[in-house]
Amino acid sequence: MGNFILLIFCFGAGILLRHFRTSPDNTPAVLNAFIINIGLPAMALGYLNTIELKKELFIIIAAPWAMFIIALFLLWPACKLMRFPAATTGCVILVGGLANTSFIGIPMIEAFYGTSFVSLGIVIDQLGSYLILALLGIAVARIFSGGASASLGDIASRIVKFPPFVATIAALLLNGVTYPEWLETLFTRLAATVAPLALVSVGFQLRLSEVSGKITPLIVGLLYKLVVGPLLVLVLFVTFLDARGVILQVTIFELAMAPMIGASIVAMNNDLDPSLATLLVAIGVPLSFLSLIVWHQALAGI
Repeated sequence: MGNFILLIFCFGAGILLRHFRTSPDNTPAVLNAFIINIGLPAMALGYLNTIELKKELFIIIAAPWAMFIIALFLLWPACKLMRFPAATTGCVILVGGLANTSFIGIPMIEAFYGTSFVSLGIVIDQLGSYLILALLGIAVARIFSGGASASLGDIASRIVKFPPFVATIAALLLNGVTYPEWLETLFTRLAATVAPLALVSVGFQLRLSEVSGKITPLIVGLLYKLVVGPLLVLVLFVTFLDARGVILQVTIFELAMAPMIGASIVAMNNDLDPSLATLLVAIGVPLSFLSLIVWHQALAGI
């Protein structure tokens, strides 16, 4: 419950800051810069080095990767068929293909499946969602923001210079290393700023008046994120891997979360239809509270 109250408070604070003009127009840019350069790297460094890398985890980790790759092959031609601008297409793929597996996902797992499965959510989040964002997400952002001018060298350069990616590699190399208490506290405190600041940024940029012009891409992105994407991964895993049981249920449940706030921040920073990126999160979060109840019931028999 505390996370939901924080979500509503920070999102509302962003709206009010813009409405009463108590913050400068570049507030989202400053907040986003802090998130990308400090918050997300701290999150990777703070959590990834504590994950025990077992062979059994790789199938679980593969789920968010599968969902994002399917988004590329499914949403790219679909958006082209519907004649979306390149920036809108990139936004739909990036934000619609990645789930909020941490701030919303982890408390939802705890609420529906119990605390014993929270560690599974952390693995999916850190080695799935955030690693995808640092690798494929940046590539997608560069391609759809730069068009034909986005060379492989340029994309590779953007990836290796992306602070969360650098931090992820460092954290994996440090896997099993015990940090000093002060350093662990530092990473934990900085990582805790990501969701609140991101929600303030999203709220600040929200323009509900723009919904009417974004109806179709909004529906496409949220339909894939909340329904189609998780369903396709479920079918693949059951059919080809014969996966069953509560671990699969929790994995698919994580994929069905609302759009990832970090992905929307990357979309905004790369000018991939910022208003759509904001709306996908703003509308996707409350919708997911309803759709997750349906998913929990549907997954119970698997």
